Amino acid sequence: MINPTDELRPPTRLMLTPGPSCVSPRVYRALASPIVGHVDPWFTEFMGGVQVLMRRVFQTQNHITFPISASGTAGIETAVVNVLEPGDEAIVCVNGTFSSRMADIAERTGAKIHRVTAPFGRQVDPQDVRAAGQGRKIKFVGLAHGETSTGVLSKLEGFRQVADELGALLIVDSVATLAGVPLDVDRQRIDICFSGSQKAISAPPGMAPITVNTRIEDLLRNRKTKVQSWYFDLTTVMNYWGKERTYHHTPPVSLIYALHEAMRIVLEEGLEASWERHRQNQAALIAGLEAMGIELFVRNPADRLPTVTSVVIPAGIDGAKARARMLNEFNIEIAGGLGDFKTTMWRIGLMGYSSQRANVLLFLDVLERVMLDQGMKLPVGAGIAAAAESYAHAEPVPVGHGD
Repeated sequence: MINPTDELRPPTRLMLTPGPSCVSPRVYRALASPIVGHVDPWFTEFMGGVQVLMRRVFQTQNHITFPISASGTAGIETAVVNVLEPGDEAIVCVNGTFSSRMADIAERTGAKIHRVTAPFGRQVDPQDVRAAGQGRKIKFVGLAHGETSTGVLSKLEGFRQVADELGALLIVDSVATLAGVPLDVDRQRIDICFSGSQKAISAPPGMAPITVNTRIEDLLRNRKTKVQSWYFDLTTVMNYWGKERTYHHTPPVSLIYALHEAMRIVLEEGLEASWERHRQNQAALIAGLEAMGIELFVRNPADRLPTVTSVVIPAGIDGAKARARMLNEFNIEIAGGLGDFKTTMWRIGLMGYSSQRANVLLFLDVLERVMLDQGMKLPVGAGIAAAAESYAHAEPVPVGHGD
């Protein structure tokens, strides 16, 4: 039992979860920097630099681009409540827990929400969205770019096309994809895009980067009712992150330091290099898992999210016991499934600083040992051998441009 009066000594874990990820020592150093006031002239100037880096990571010129002082779920709420008013209609694509959360939040605004669903493990079909919107005045189409509850990646282009046909906005949850998967807010014409600091950016949890375009700015100016949430009302919080720097709330200064440093690291590597690193590490992980006889939950390779790999727990394996052993004996944390998949799925995150070749090979070695000890019959060393073979045939990761 932890004595509450003892000095803080958290264990050092290898975080291979769907979030949070491990962070660079550079980010820890940034966290330890001296705190200044949130209206200190030095800090308000520093905020502008944070926004510059964030625009580069999102690949956007949007004026309203800043980190919300809360987790990725706050990004969902901010996006939804600023757009919807009572009586509006919207479509939310639901193929997992977090896309369902977007629908749940949207339904609390008094708007009529149409859920277009797909079986967990698959993308929603844009054609189904088109059919659901026919003859309706749809305010937005919303979806999770990366659904971390199942490890599914959704291709955005089809949804943008359908949203255009419906005269609707496009809202994209990029919590699990920003900096780890190709994403270009301006080129892909995303109206609102939000993320989380603790995933592929590899900063501590507690910040939700968001960017909104001029269509949203116009919408906010023409709302008939007040935004449902005071805290997440973009029309007021942007007075703090805008030119005025007018006090709105006390932001987590140290977390903003850390986010700034984490984004510097992302841009030093280069976005394309980061995307390719995540792709190659997942490819090696999958090669190793399949060589060990482990089934992938997402059957179609094109639907797999590079930052989170979901697998079916092999028959005869106690999934919770295996995870506990990896954590307690090897300090490796992976996640179980959510909801109906709690006891049948593992979710393995390779995000940001955690997405490293050494971590993939170590995990496969530990997983093999744990499953052998539970009586599973598998070819010894096959997982690591397959992963090594995958790396041997991978193209060199492009050199970052620092921009």
